[in-house]
Amino acid sequence: MAETSHTQRRRGPTDQAVAFGDHVLRGIGQVVFQNNPLSGFIILAALFFNSWIYGAICLLGTVIATLTAKVLKADDGLIADGLYGFNGALVGLALVAFTSADFRTGAIPSVHMLVYIIFAAAMTSVVFSAIGALLQPYKVAALTMPFVLVGWLFLFAVLKFANIDAGPLAKPVSPDDYVATANYVLPTWYMGIGNAIGQIFFQDNWIAGYLIVVGIAVNSRVSAAMALLGAAFAALVAVVFGGPEGAIRDGLFGYNAALTAIALGGFFLVLTWASFLYTLFGIVLATWLWASVAIFLEPIDMPVLTSAFVLVTWLMLIGAKGFAALRPVAPADAVTPEVNRQRYGLKMHDP
Repeated sequence: MAETSHTQRRRGPTDQAVAFGDHVLRGIGQVVFQNNPLSGFIILAALFFNSWIYGAICLLGTVIATLTAKVLKADDGLIADGLYGFNGALVGLALVAFTSADFRTGAIPSVHMLVYIIFAAAMTSVVFSAIGALLQPYKVAALTMPFVLVGWLFLFAVLKFANIDAGPLAKPVSPDDYVATANYVLPTWYMGIGNAIGQIFFQDNWIAGYLIVVGIAVNSRVSAAMALLGAAFAALVAVVFGGPEGAIRDGLFGYNAALTAIALGGFFLVLTWASFLYTLFGIVLATWLWASVAIFLEPIDMPVLTSAFVLVTWLMLIGAKGFAALRPVAPADAVTPEVNRQRYGLKMHDP
């Protein structure tokens, strides 16, 4: 203990700034379950590739949420792992995306909107702590529910403030907003898969989506494969059931499914053949649930956000505790699918 305290006393402002930067980058990576600053940096670069506005807002949201947790003296381990930052990143991105005339690049926020984003990002840290406490008996993570709740609340409130431009809500939020007769073509697939992963961060850019996969792969090749599998299988399900081509190409059917695939496909469940099939089941459910929630929210013009992912993943993880064929991993112990298998004495080629 004395040695640790001595090290902490010698830590200067530069070291503290570097450590904080590490926490922030991990927070960006944690949106897709990657506790790795390099993953976070590559993902942030992917956002800047699409739009410097989104890149800057992602950084702002993560910084504010992480700083809020530090000021309120949240658990140091959770802060260091970036777990207080990722919901702040998402809520900032969402507020810009859905109040901008151009969803693809976003608009430079006004001073009023910047203040709004700062409060929303800070609020995600409070909600993260609250949901974490409620779910602790079930050993299930809060996931992105803090972002979903704060995102919905703040998007609703925008409509009541004259000094915050609500914008035209340029991005369609429901399958009914697309032409149902368009044909499925090759771009439906490769753009749809890339856009699905990009849409996790509100990036309507399929190249940025594949760059995000690279960021995931730096930390876990299995998680990267699961992200691609979730997006691709969701597109297949949507095609088989006659989903609108435009919604599939825009990745709207797939982003919740991609997150579900990463979460169930080795991160919160040890990857075995049983959990793999369980993950495929979850992907299908997340694909259908996105359409269901989208239709439900259409009358009030609210986006689904990642609510379908959270609901499916929560239910399937809580349900997994009753199935002997599945091996749940507690949130505090989840690292990567590869490490989870090693802890259970399994190699990647074992069943």
